[in-house]
Amino acid sequence: MGTLHNGLHADHIQSALTGSAAAQSALVASWRRSMRLYGLNPGEGTPPNVLTERELNETRERLGSLIHTAQASLDRLYSAVGGAGCCVLLADKDGVPVDRRGSASDDETFYRMGLWTGAVWSEESEGTNGIGTALAEQRALTIHREQHFRSKNTALSCTVAPIFDHRGRLMAAIDVSSARRDLTEDFVKLIAVAVVDAARRVEAENFRLAFPKARIVLAQDAENALSERAMHALIAVDEDDLVIGASRSARHMLGLTDESLSRPVPASDVLGQHANAERDYAIAERGAIQRALARTGGNVSAAATNLGISRATLHRKLKRLGLS
Repeated sequence: MGTLHNGLHADHIQSALTGSAAAQSALVASWRRSMRLYGLNPGEGTPPNVLTERELNETRERLGSLIHTAQASLDRLYSAVGGAGCCVLLADKDGVPVDRRGSASDDETFYRMGLWTGAVWSEESEGTNGIGTALAEQRALTIHREQHFRSKNTALSCTVAPIFDHRGRLMAAIDVSSARRDLTEDFVKLIAVAVVDAARRVEAENFRLAFPKARIVLAQDAENALSERAMHALIAVDEDDLVIGASRSARHMLGLTDESLSRPVPASDVLGQHANAERDYAIAERGAIQRALARTGGNVSAAATNLGISRATLHRKLKRLGLS
């Protein structure tokens, strides 16, 4: 039966590749890469390559603090899907899982299938699969059962979302995989939402940690405020209100690059809130005075001392700015 299934699956892939579907189908394009670019055989039944313990430790080290940063999001995701017989994996950009959540009752099944830390799930190694194809195409996706390139992986349903670092570069991926036959299409859709949410939470936390002294601002505009990209478009702003960093979503939405961010850029300019220098100065001065008064409970003398100016000077500024 297994040999028959393998043959039918291989024939199905070959038939798809001989047609024109690859031009319209991202899945068939991935099958084509698997067979023609990587020279893989869909019927080959060998398990994934597995790194040595030393190689796995080096892979974890290259990810730096991301593994620690992702812990809470992985735990939250597993609490949502673990009861349905799913495992959760955090993989590096080369498709190697470095952290994992799973039920002990399912461990033997997932270990046998290679859904374990240290296994290599790149598209180049395993053909079309959730982790490898999501990384190759840098987008969230699900590879469901027979959509896998290798016949041996067609019992799996894998939903994956990539994680990008604070400069918008591909860094890792989060995967939820299941081998249950009764996994419904509607539940897979719910898993997809949860996986993307977990990946974006990890990205946001990693972005904040990359700019610990900056103010993190959600870069929305009226036209894109409700789009998924806008909800994750973060910029880091320093104490001078200059943009010093932008997430991948913000870069795409605002047209920012490493080159443009290498020079000081006022946050107001980036967000399309252009103001002249005189107005900027007046707003900054007004804000500084308001904060000084708030800290002293409205005591003008104490506020003047904190600002390093005389009480009379502060009174003149209050009158000029229309503050009481």
